[in-house]
Amino acid sequence: MKYFYHIIVLLLFVYSCSSVEIADQSDLIRTPIDENTKFINFLDSEWEKSLNENPLFASYVGDKRLNSKINSNSIEQFNIEKQSNIESLNDLKNINVSNLSDDNILNYKLYEFGIKRNIELANFPTYFLRINQRGGIQSFYETGNRLVYSSYQDYYDWYLRLNEFSKNIQTFLDINRQGLAMGITQPKMITQGVVSQIERIINSDIDSNPYMKVFLEADENLISLSEKTILIDKARELIITKIIPAYVDLNDFLKNEYLPNSRDSIGISDVPGGKEYYEYLSKFYTTTDLTPDEIHQIGLDEIKRIRSEMEDIIQQVNWNGDFSSFLNYLRTNPRFYYDNPNDLFNAYLIMSKTIDPLLPKIFKVFPRAPYGVIPIPDESAPFTTTAYYNSPSPGRPGYFYANLYKPESRPKYEIPVLTVHEAVPGHHFQISIAQELENVPNFRKYQGITAFVEGWGLYSEELGEFMGIYEDPYDKFGQLTYDMWRAIRLVVDTGMHYKNWSRTDAVNLFIDNSAKSILDINNEIDRYIAWPGQALAYKIGQLKILELRNRAEDKLGDKYDIKDFHHEVLKRGSLPLDLLEFYIEDWINITLNS
Repeated sequence: MKYFYHIIVLLLFVYSCSSVEIADQSDLIRTPIDENTKFINFLDSEWEKSLNENPLFASYVGDKRLNSKINSNSIEQFNIEKQSNIESLNDLKNINVSNLSDDNILNYKLYEFGIKRNIELANFPTYFLRINQRGGIQSFYETGNRLVYSSYQDYYDWYLRLNEFSKNIQTFLDINRQGLAMGITQPKMITQGVVSQIERIINSDIDSNPYMKVFLEADENLISLSEKTILIDKARELIITKIIPAYVDLNDFLKNEYLPNSRDSIGISDVPGGKEYYEYLSKFYTTTDLTPDEIHQIGLDEIKRIRSEMEDIIQQVNWNGDFSSFLNYLRTNPRFYYDNPNDLFNAYLIMSKTIDPLLPKIFKVFPRAPYGVIPIPDESAPFTTTAYYNSPSPGRPGYFYANLYKPESRPKYEIPVLTVHEAVPGHHFQISIAQELENVPNFRKYQGITAFVEGWGLYSEELGEFMGIYEDPYDKFGQLTYDMWRAIRLVVDTGMHYKNWSRTDAVNLFIDNSAKSILDINNEIDRYIAWPGQALAYKIGQLKILELRNRAEDKLGDKYDIKDFHHEVLKRGSLPLDLLEFYIEDWINITLNS
């Protein structure tokens, strides 16, 4: 998922002319515009521009004006958007911040923050590193599965988009050929996973092709049988004549040109300018000035702390053995696993409904948007991690996607902690509340700052303790396993991308300190290799939220209420960590003086 969206709330500025029959145009032109109105007008134009630059996002937020369009993935488009952001920043500087309201000062800071980050990131050739086994050109069909369809036109628009998408496959090939010539490639092992995914699409029976799903499952309450039949026939022809041939060309390129000549190393520091790129990514994802070395040490300290808590639980269950043997017991004993995916899926459903009535214990504001639990698609399940969340959009709930592939590798003690992270009160709470904010510019509703979003998700895992869902020591050990998992991330991500760690070094640190299954460990390590820096955000964000909670509890004493704290954290949407700290400190001081 991308996390840089710009949206707007339109405020109506009304000139009353009831007392003036004829207005002199020159006088109107000379009338000064209130700075707040000027700023809102700027945001309005920026929102329209962002929708035009990203038609898929427009559809996602319920604007169907560009429903048949798709943004190009070319280098030219990348540079156009970079220049557009530079122009937007220059226009933003023409706003006199000192004349803005307090609310608009925050809006200004957040918009400036987002634009500057996008400009800075565009200084690096990220378009050469889009090959990713967790998503990308080979899994565009998932986008279609997540859109809302309410008419024949919506289905037909998706068909038109797929027609344009076939051109993007060729563009993707051309870009990576350029990257190969410059020595900027993904590691071989990452590309091999992408090749496997593409071959599934190429070799599938036409009606089993994932690009057919939207049309084959089209709701006959929305379109007639004849319309559906026509769409299915057109989709088959498009997939056979354009999409599959484009994928064949891409696959041939990846197998015969890219793989033999791409790098064997796993760290991003091995590509030209890669070390500087990773230093920037460390700041980008954490919204801090922490260096990779400092983050690495934080991870080591957290591993030591969490390991001590794990040892306490091992003593509690009277385990007759060492730490390593206990982890092996958790990974191998059938009592901790379901035999089939259906039972595993039902366990997630039951857990989500168990949590729902417990939330009033620690929250006073709840999202209106519903959420559901669905399986990760079979096509991508073997190559992705345990779960992920997809945000709600107009006409569609949020979804917690659970991985049911190889249930024998997905322990029961992960179910409570994973559910609170991905569903409630984790991602669904935070993202839905942000999208439902009132009287804020719309970009605020969709701005996803990873350290905040994922920091909240990880923080929510601890809240399972407050709700009493960790019913036995093994459930608690599962929560600690997930906390350890994010601490290990700090060490292995910086290790592989900045300190010349091998993949084996990273895997061994996981195995030695975490009860995660070997399958999950391997998928996780490959994720960090393909997506440098992103994994740093979780633990850094969580630690900041915990620090602020402890500070509030200590300073407020009897005036402290965890419900109020959570409301203060969530009520402004996604924030950089320094701004979050500023507002929590302000709330503490106001509460103390009330």
